[in-house]
Amino acid sequence: MMRLRADRRTGGPAGSVSQSGCPPVRPSPVQRIPPVLQRMVIIGEDSRFRTHHGIDPEEVVDAIGLERGKGVLPAIAAAWRRRDRLRGASTITQQLAKNLYLSPSRNPLRKLKEAVTALRLELALSKDRILELYLSVAEWGPGIWGADAASRVYFDVSLPRVGEQQAAALAATLPHPRTSNPAYRAERMLARRNLILARYHGRDVYIPPAEETDSLPVPIPEAVTPPPPESLEVQRPAALDSSQDSLNARRTDAQTQQGRTADSGRDSLP
Repeated sequence: MMRLRADRRTGGPAGSVSQSGCPPVRPSPVQRIPPVLQRMVIIGEDSRFRTHHGIDPEEVVDAIGLERGKGVLPAIAAAWRRRDRLRGASTITQQLAKNLYLSPSRNPLRKLKEAVTALRLELALSKDRILELYLSVAEWGPGIWGADAASRVYFDVSLPRVGEQQAAALAATLPHPRTSNPAYRAERMLARRNLILARYHGRDVYIPPAEETDSLPVPIPEAVTPPPPESLEVQRPAALDSSQDSLNARRTDAQTQQGRTADSGRDSLP
């Protein structure tokens, strides 16, 4: 069942459109994915990807601010209070589980299903296969699914030709693909890209986890400057005396009628 649903999402033999309505994506074999992009994504999203088994307990503890040795109930309470930060603790395997099988909800039950599915994926697939699938189905922007599509849309290059700077930018786009990417409000993406590049080149820098708060922003209209009040003045027409106008009209009609009667009288004389 897991393989069948994955094929539907990636546009494989099972169909070109998934049942969830997600657009088909072009799967990229790991051999076509540049090692530099693989490394940048691991640095930015899951630095212990190669060593954990689907869940990274250290990241979970750091994300919820749990003090060690406090017991189960305090741990649950801390996890609930800071549940919005658990996206930063999600491993690549957990994100793949969510992208393939689960909804984007932050419901605690969904997070539990995500963890269980991640453990099952780790038992069934190699690390390279998990990374390959993740890079093929991840969202990189509105309507942009998969690293191959992202490289073509943002940089107009095929996936194997992605360079160091471009790979870091793509990795920095993953936490908030709709609200900060190379083509839209790039400031946040660029700041994260620089941290990823610094870590890639051996500098000991802290890359903050990205909270699961990505959503489409509501466009804010530009401020409109009203025209000066004096430009809005309109010259009013002079007030009319309707009663006087009506009287004048009646006098004019009477005079006209009298003139016509006089003319007709003269015309009747021999």
